[in-house]
Amino acid sequence: MSGYRHSVWSLICFLLLSLAVTPPSDLDAREPEISRRSVVVRVSESSSPAVVNISTEVVPDRRVNPFYQFPGGGLFDEFFKDFFESPSGSRSSLGSGVIIRSEGTILTNEHVILRAAKIRVTLLDGREFEGKLIGSDSESDLAVIRIVGEEPFPTINMGSSKDLMIGETVIAIGNPFGLSHTVTTGVISSLHRSVRTGGKVYRDFIQTDASINPGNSGGPLLNIMGELIGLNTAIYREAQGIGFAIPVDRVKRIVDDLIAYGEVHPAWIGIWIQEVTSSLAKHFHYSGKGGVVVTQVVSGSPGDKGGLGKGDIVEQVGLIDTFSREDYYQAVRQFTAGDEIDFTIFRRGKKIRLKVQGGDFPPEYGLRLARSVLGIEVAEIDDDMIRRYELYARRGVVVTSVDRAKVLGRIGVQPGDVIRQIGDQAVEDLEDCKKALCAIEMRRNIPFQIQRGPWANYVTVDIWEDTQ
Repeated sequence: MSGYRHSVWSLICFLLLSLAVTPPSDLDAREPEISRRSVVVRVSESSSPAVVNISTEVVPDRRVNPFYQFPGGGLFDEFFKDFFESPSGSRSSLGSGVIIRSEGTILTNEHVILRAAKIRVTLLDGREFEGKLIGSDSESDLAVIRIVGEEPFPTINMGSSKDLMIGETVIAIGNPFGLSHTVTTGVISSLHRSVRTGGKVYRDFIQTDASINPGNSGGPLLNIMGELIGLNTAIYREAQGIGFAIPVDRVKRIVDDLIAYGEVHPAWIGIWIQEVTSSLAKHFHYSGKGGVVVTQVVSGSPGDKGGLGKGDIVEQVGLIDTFSREDYYQAVRQFTAGDEIDFTIFRRGKKIRLKVQGGDFPPEYGLRLARSVLGIEVAEIDDDMIRRYELYARRGVVVTSVDRAKVLGRIGVQPGDVIRQIGDQAVEDLEDCKKALCAIEMRRNIPFQIQRGPWANYVTVDIWEDTQ
C-alpha cells in the first residue's frame, strides 16, 4: 500500500512540474493585455481622435467673458486666469472641442473662442487647421466652429442626457493646462444642478467628480459607450474635484440653431408674469412654494395657442421648478423656437399640464417692449435724424421720445441719444435693435451703450423694476 501511495504522489509531482515548465500558449500570453483593456481604455482610444485642442489669438482689449457683468470670482473665471496677455499684446486662450460632424463641425464653449482674431485647431495626430466661427451664444456658452480637410474627420456620437444615472461612470477628455488629450474618469455626482455665483444662477448642469481643469472647457463628457452626454464647461472654485457639464440634450437644440442660422432662436412664449406674493397666493387659494403668475397673454402667441391664461400660476417649465421669475426665464432659455415645452400650472385649485410649442419672437415685439418696459421710441438714423439731433454717425438707433416714468427715462436718457449696444448685441441699425430688444424680458439686468454727442457710456438697468 505504501508503494502505491508513493507512486501516486510521484505522478502528482510530475504533473505539477510539467505544468510549471510548459511554455504558455499565445492565449495565456494575451490574458494580461485583455484584462487591462478596460472600458475606459476602449472609449479613450475610440473617442480621442475626435477631441481637438483649440487655441486662439485674441485682439488686445480688456479681459472679457460672457459673464463679465459679475466681477470677482465668476463661475467661469477659472478658465481665464491662467491665460494672460502675450508679449505681442494679444491674449492667447486655450480650450478643447469635439468634432460632431465628419465635414469638420466642432462644438466648444463660447468663452473659449470669445473675441478671437484667429482660431487654431490641433488634432490628436498633430494636424493643424484654421477654424472658422459658424455661430456662438453667450447665454448657453456654446459655440460652433468649422475646419476644412481633404478627408472626413473622426467624430463622436451624440448620446442622450435624459436617462443619466447618479453614480454612472463618466469619462472626460480635454486639454487641461495645455496638456493635450488628457483622460480623466469619475461618476455623475448630481443632475439638474444649479450653481449660484456672482448674483446669477446657472442651471441644469451635470455635476461630476471627473477631474476638470482650465483647458478642459469645451471637451466631451462621455458615458462608457463612448457617447457624448455633456460638454465640460466649468469648475467650482470653492471646492476641489467638482466639475460641471452642459447636458447634451440641451446642446443639441442650441447647436442646430447655431449651424443653421449662426445664432440661437430662443423660444418665445408670449406671456407676461410676476412673482406670486402672499396676497396673490391668498387670492388664488394657492399654497405652493413661490411660483409665478401669468398677468397677460399676447393674443395669438404660442402661450395663447397652448392654453395658458391670465391668472395661471406656473409651477414648472420642462424639468425646472419655477419658484421665482428668474427660475421661469432660466427654464424657458433651455428651449429654442419649435421645441415642445411642458408647462405645469395651477388653475382654480387644480394642477394642469400643458404643452406649448415655442415660437420665434415677432420682429415688432421688440419695439413693443421698448415702449412698454423701457419707455422709449427709437428710429433708424437717416439724414433727417442726423440734422435734427446733430448726430455724429449712422451706427445705432436714435431715441425719439422718452417716458420719464419708465426705467430709461428715470436714468436720464433723452431724445437724440443713440443706442449702440443692448446686452451683448451690437446695434448697427433698427433691425439689430429689434432683435436685441426681444430678449430683454428674459434678463433682469441689461447693459446699454448709449452715445450722446461724441461720448459713449455704458449703463446697466433693472428691466424688471417696473414689472414686478
